[in-house]
Amino acid sequence: MSLQGKKALVTGGSRGIGAAIAKRLAADGATVAITYGGNKAAADATVAAIESAGGSAFAFQANAADPSSQRAGVEQAAAALGGIDILVHNAGVAEFSAIADDTDDTFDRQFDVNVKGLHVGTRAALPHLADGARIILIGSISGELAFPATSVYSATKAAVAALARGWAKDLASRNILVNAVQPGPIDTDMNPANGEFAQQMTGVVPLGRYGKVEEVAGAVSFLAGPDASYITGATLNVDGGTAA
Repeated sequence: MSLQGKKALVTGGSRGIGAAIAKRLAADGATVAITYGGNKAAADATVAAIESAGGSAFAFQANAADPSSQRAGVEQAAAALGGIDILVHNAGVAEFSAIADDTDDTFDRQFDVNVKGLHVGTRAALPHLADGARIILIGSISGELAFPATSVYSATKAAVAALARGWAKDLASRNILVNAVQPGPIDTDMNPANGEFAQQMTGVVPLGRYGKVEEVAGAVSFLAGPDASYITGATLNVDGGTAA
């Protein structure tokens, strides 16, 4: 219960990595609010799972691509929680296409959610963040590695790591620690370990397997907890050695 009494907001927390993070933070003692884009049933299921395990959780709809909606979601969560000690930005989108097939729309959608959504959400959260709070941004090893047809997505995730480094310095005077977690291939419903790209992806992972959402959640819990009190501006890869 290393996070007992803490108040956590996880954006994009209805399923996959986000849901695993929300459940882990709750299991470690935090009261958790999640935001979700449109899948209310999945968000409600995540809240129910936390509550059935003895935790406390809330869910609020917020479109990370829409600044007013993103701000409203943060405000609702902060009000329900009574402040924010841990902010985890997990909401993200990916659209894979080569440069010849990219469009203004695919570019804008990815940057609007993956970069601008973080920027808007963090600025909205700042008045509610306690001194000594933690901000954890979920990036991707795609921000470091080049894969075919992922240039725009990769650019957004490189920007996520850059935001973490910059904000760590901006917020150091308040002892607010900012770090990025960069997952590699993780077994989710969007990228299943038995999916069409699984054999290709597993072949580039030194550990020879997809990661589990719980392994990403464990890294987030560590960065949110007391043992990470001297870590800020860092990126932690959870990728089985893929980017090593």
